[in-house]
Amino acid sequence: MKPRFPLRLPAAVAALLLLAGCSEEPQVVQYEQGKYQGKADSRPWEGGTFNGDKAAWERALHERVRSQNEYQRVE
Repeated sequence: MKPRFPLRLPAAVAALLLLAGCSEEPQVVQYEQGKYQGKADSRPWEGGTFNGDKAAWERALHERVRSQNEYQRVE
């Protein structure tokens, strides 16, 4: 019985897979001492919704937590 695929095809696929692994780049972070390279953090109330109003942010947070209490939601 004649095989469906010639033996050259699996050998060619294996060779391509081996060559694909040779082009990997190292994934190690180059950190320089004393230099932060990330994004600066902002406070949660400085976003577009509250426009820097910390008291409004705290009220919204309190209301969100309050609505998670089943005893107070029923009233």
